[in-house]
Amino acid sequence: MNIVPPRRLIQLSLAAAVIAATGPSLAQTAGRADAATSLFKVVTVKDEIVIGLSGPELDQIGRDAGGIARTLVSQGTLTAWQYAVHKGASGDLEQAPLRKVGLIAHDSLRVEPYATPLKVLPHE
Repeated sequence: MNIVPPRRLIQLSLAAAVIAATGPSLAQTAGRADAATSLFKVVTVKDEIVIGLSGPELDQIGRDAGGIARTLVSQGTLTAWQYAVHKGASGDLEQAPLRKVGLIAHDSLRVEPYATPLKVLPHE
């Protein structure tokens, strides 16, 4: 008989909850589903950040929040660009890459699509 460790069971439950909550929805970037960079909000007990993933990055892990959750559960970590609102050269507000961050799988982590009316700048 195989016994699943409680920590692994919690991780799998978290992944299933995230997948069920997000369904087939894709992150909306500046109101367009076909944009190159998709934004997601990562919520923990302490804080929340907005991350951006490019089309090729999403092709590797899955094009929705569930793909990010599955990657975190299976690999334990994920590197992504943190995004923040920033004033562009024209004076307009836009979502711009701030810094690269590492995400670590945690039992209370939640990933959800993040919609913004602002222009989203691509990252490197």
